[in-house]
Amino acid sequence: MVDNSNLAYKFTEVEKEIDYTYLPDQLKYTSVSLTEVFNNKLRLEASAFSIEAKFAKEKILNNKNGYKYAWSKDGFIENCFYGGRAKRNYVAKNTEGAVGFLGSAEMLNIYPKAVKYLSSNVINIVPFKVDKGTILISRSGTIGKVTFVNDTLSKNLISEHAIRIIAKEYAGYLFTFFQTETGQTLVKSNIFGAVVDQIEPQHFEKIVVPNAPESLKKEIHELVIDSYDLRDESNNLIDHAEQILYEELQLKPIEELKTEYFDNSVDLRNYTTKLSNLRLRLDSSYHIPMVQLVEQEIKRHAKEISTIGQLSKDVILAGVFKRTYVDSENGVPFLGGRDITQLNPQVEKFLSKSVHATRIKKELAVFENYVLISDRGTIGKVQIVPKHWTGWAVSQNIIKVIANSNDIAGYLFCFFNSDYGQILIKRETYGSVVDMIDDKNVNGIHVPLLKNEKKQKEINDLVLQANELRYQAHLKEQEAIKKMENIINTTNDNKFSIALKHLHSNSEIDQLVYQLYELTEEEIKIVEGD
Repeated sequence: MVDNSNLAYKFTEVEKEIDYTYLPDQLKYTSVSLTEVFNNKLRLEASAFSIEAKFAKEKILNNKNGYKYAWSKDGFIENCFYGGRAKRNYVAKNTEGAVGFLGSAEMLNIYPKAVKYLSSNVINIVPFKVDKGTILISRSGTIGKVTFVNDTLSKNLISEHAIRIIAKEYAGYLFTFFQTETGQTLVKSNIFGAVVDQIEPQHFEKIVVPNAPESLKKEIHELVIDSYDLRDESNNLIDHAEQILYEELQLKPIEELKTEYFDNSVDLRNYTTKLSNLRLRLDSSYHIPMVQLVEQEIKRHAKEISTIGQLSKDVILAGVFKRTYVDSENGVPFLGGRDITQLNPQVEKFLSKSVHATRIKKELAVFENYVLISDRGTIGKVQIVPKHWTGWAVSQNIIKVIANSNDIAGYLFCFFNSDYGQILIKRETYGSVVDMIDDKNVNGIHVPLLKNEKKQKEINDLVLQANELRYQAHLKEQEAIKKMENIINTTNDNKFSIALKHLHSNSEIDQLVYQLYELTEEEIKIVEGD
């Protein structure tokens, strides 16, 4: 008689093959030597021994051109540190000595614009400064995000949450390595922290970087320099376009507008508004004096005041839907509100083409020169869609403005991106729990048209030219990354033992146990036959 309590029997009875289609990836695990534990400073968490990181490291260790430890005597890094911590006493933009202050998320933007300022007259700002050519890597929160300091970024102060890397030479080469999937895997393998994930500068002592011929390192470095120079050039064109807009409308800097209140004898800010200006909005933030001043200023020297709805073919805000994510081959890149301010966002989500085909075509897809506005979270972030985003999808947290033609698209972006446009966009904010704006609100936002049509066209053309330069910057960076990936994948095949050979999964164990069970059954049959 067969004992039903037999462990192998019960295992096959209870354990069935798991369909992982809609579940997380199968469990991965590997053996770790005691030496590895000691080399990893006695860290015992699984992430410190990532299989992908072991595979990436072994690939670089077997690179045909050799390798170097990033921060070592003969490595690529001269110095690696993060800015000093200090109490941040923020000041107004027009305060003497004020310099823009950026966090590790804002530093990734194509054209970072500070909303916080520190003054050299209040605190020592030197620890927050960064020099052109420095590599910045976010070290806490969303770890491993990389940027390269160009002229635009060097004008700002950077949070201590970004690690500064000073390269001995060819900073662009090192930057490109950290942009690759292999580089990202190695950086993130050093994450630690019980509450807040983070990495430290000393972790770069253990990161291996592939070597390459001097000519190739120089070529990759120069591609990165060219890419970030093009970004600077595009930002300068946008600044010039905004300057023309201010000159034609004779607008003051927004900080110089002086608001007046109904009764200055009390501390509480108070003001009045006409019944005709209510627009069915009873929330006081909609009628603050600054908004009234902005509308007066843009009307004063404009040819006429139009609205976004009149200047656009459509203003689209996608509905909420359940998202089905797939791999990159079967999906469309999917951008969130934070991604739209970056030139080359690291796309981690791909919407299923088959499941969401209709919705993508109707509501989510974006094309060159669409103007995007974030509608919640940080409301009012504005971007003009570059060429390489064509056909990508954006989330329902982003409003898409499709201009009547490319003859007005650049001008719309310029106005939205200005301080005056930002106030009019944020004025439309509503919500008792989550602040947001919607397509109907955006449709009615006022836009001044210029008396001088040639100047208006010049503004539009400058923005479109800037957008084209951004696309060229993207191509340069992608070319550098492609060359770096070729270097990474150039290995000594006869020596390259794949680290994933030790990878096991539950399904493999299941098969072995089932084979054991079958052998047990055969033995039982033989015994019963006797």
